[in-house]
Amino acid sequence: MSLHTLSVLVEDKPGVLSRVSGLFSRRMFNIASLAVGPTEVPKVSRITIVADGDSETLEQLTKQLNKLIHVLKVVELLPETSTQRDHIMVKVKADPAVRLQVVQAADLFRASVIDVSTESVVIEATGSAEKLNALLDVLEPYGIREIVRAGTIALSRGPRSMSERI
Repeated sequence: MSLHTLSVLVEDKPGVLSRVSGLFSRRMFNIASLAVGPTEVPKVSRITIVADGDSETLEQLTKQLNKLIHVLKVVELLPETSTQRDHIMVKVKADPAVRLQVVQAADLFRASVIDVSTESVVIEATGSAEKLNALLDVLEPYGIREIVRAGTIALSRGPRSMSERI
């Protein structure tokens, strides 16, 4: 089993996300990450799904996704031919004695401090899953209070657009 990133262009209609995610659960494919948002084309949304499973099941799943009425296009984005980023916000325990160390740790990862209180700081970072996991490892000794992680977003490299010819 390995992680696969699918980019799915869909009509922006109610219930489409439910039908797409339902296919994954029926096939026993675990969704590790899910992100949905509008595209450059009006009334078209992009669903980026990172799922764990074997290639054979992924192929069947892709065929079934393409059969759904409101699905316009499905593409697997390979790590070597795409740009993929995750987004994280983490609240770290940081009293005045260690606050500077926490901020310096965030700076090492090009993360931003977006909120400071008397007992904690909130840090925001974007990057590969590996980079964000390394950031969490560095922040762990200070005491992580909360984490929120957005789903992976991804685009293929090069001049071509997925929305061409839809």
